[in-house]
Amino acid sequence: MKLLVTNDDGIDSVFLHELVASLQRAGHELFIVAPASEQSWKGASKTRDRAVKSLTIDRGFGCPTWTVDGTPSDCVNIALEHLIDGEVDGVVSGINEGFNCSIGFVIASGTVAGAWEGALHGLPAIAVSQDVSEAVYVNLKEEGGKPNEELLSSIKMAADHTARLVGELLPQSARNSFTIHNVNFPYPCLPESIVKRTVPATMLMPGFFTAADVNGMHKLLWTEANDISPHEPLTDVRCVAEKHISHSILDYRKLGHS
Repeated sequence: MKLLVTNDDGIDSVFLHELVASLQRAGHELFIVAPASEQSWKGASKTRDRAVKSLTIDRGFGCPTWTVDGTPSDCVNIALEHLIDGEVDGVVSGINEGFNCSIGFVIASGTVAGAWEGALHGLPAIAVSQDVSEAVYVNLKEEGGKPNEELLSSIKMAADHTARLVGELLPQSARNSFTIHNVNFPYPCLPESIVKRTVPATMLMPGFFTAADVNGMHKLLWTEANDISPHEPLTDVRCVAEKHISHSILDYRKLGHS
């Protein structure tokens, strides 16, 4: 397939690079358009207060590659309308550094939004994310985005699973369906990790900001969410916690329907 690949962690994320390598080994023709810098938690926002710049670059992928100094939604919109000649068969967004499970994270996620922008163009789309513990995530940031051996092994396996799932799911996905596949990998992701169908967890997310300091400034603060999901059906959060691969189908046509 001809695929547009994007993410929200930026063009230099090793998670993106491993995904590209696995998709290429699977024989797909790729076009890479990723944010110039990290754009996490931007949701489906588009940049409207300034013009954004696209730039052709070389990151050793051996396929057409651009950066856009905007959001994942900017990347996909500009790529499909202005950068790629002809049509693509689908959009792959990820691999995200951390999971995108539960309604709250799905709505806020730049990775999910990259796939959603593809769906808004009528394309099959998939968002993929790798769960990590808080300690692993902090270590990754402290090391400038360089994963340790265990994390790198998990990323590579998640990328290989993604290449397989892309080949299975996207050809079966109808165009103009306003539906995306949201896939979350457990940590560690293993060859024998199995895929289970899930629904996004319903979680209450209390204040994510500190109280104001003397200058009136509020800083983002990670807090634990309160999972109020019923035991059935299986949620994405519980699936990943049980070390399985979560696959939720997000059908946006169902919004507002009983």
